[in-house]
Amino acid sequence: MARNARIGLLGVGAMGEALAGGLLAAGTPKDALAAAEPDPARRAAVAERLGIRVVADGAEVVRASDVVVLALKPSVVAPALDALAGLPAGVRRKPLWVSIAAGTPLRTLAAHLPEGARLVRAMPNTPALVRAGATAFVANAAATAADRAAARRLFEAVGYAWEAPHEAMLDAVTGLSGSGPAYVFVLLEALADAGVAAGLPRDAAYALGTHTVLGAAKLALESGRHPGSLKDQVTSPGGTTIAGLERLEASGFRAALHAAVAAATRRARELGG
Repeated sequence: MARNARIGLLGVGAMGEALAGGLLAAGTPKDALAAAEPDPARRAAVAERLGIRVVADGAEVVRASDVVVLALKPSVVAPALDALAGLPAGVRRKPLWVSIAAGTPLRTLAAHLPEGARLVRAMPNTPALVRAGATAFVANAAATAADRAAARRLFEAVGYAWEAPHEAMLDAVTGLSGSGPAYVFVLLEALADAGVAAGLPRDAAYALGTHTVLGAAKLALESGRHPGSLKDQVTSPGGTTIAGLERLEASGFRAALHAAVAAATRRARELGG
């Protein structure tokens, strides 16, 4: 994000605050960042934690921003955009609009903004709260190369960002990385339960399982090696790991993950119309 870009957020729930915090950590000046939030207690809390201006009026933020992030629940997006209809069309057309509302397609955003509005739709995930997120985004035809680069920098402030070649892929992204943290949390819970069943204290089982998943992910990212190769590296002939892997395969572990991603992807398509 250009250091002189003025960024406004409509909504500062958990994800909106995470984006704001990531931008500040990445060097965005506090006076270049503002937010609108209807809840007075939330406004005061975020303003105190982040040291940015948080107001009640979304129109005030839009007028002053080069980039507007819609950090809103899907059901609130259309009413929030319609509430800005009193602003001149040129004012609403000026900023780059970035939506992180799940299941809200570009066509829905466009229907509530002036013709020619530059739009980005994104699907982040909850690890963005600790700046370790995975976000996919896609831009509409009106968005420029500079707009797409700005969107990438925005989401790289809270983790990894990938530009999808077309919007339909965001349903699969929702099924994989959007819902993926929940799959991993179930895995962590199951690992800990298995550790307790094998005789480990509960706190140690959770800690060992969590650090194992974290370390394995870090090794996969930093080594650049195929996960199958890394698996083979720790699988000795006739050893403990292959015994465990045999039970995973026999229990349909891979098939269950395939089915989970497919089901979440189908549901994302249904919700997006």
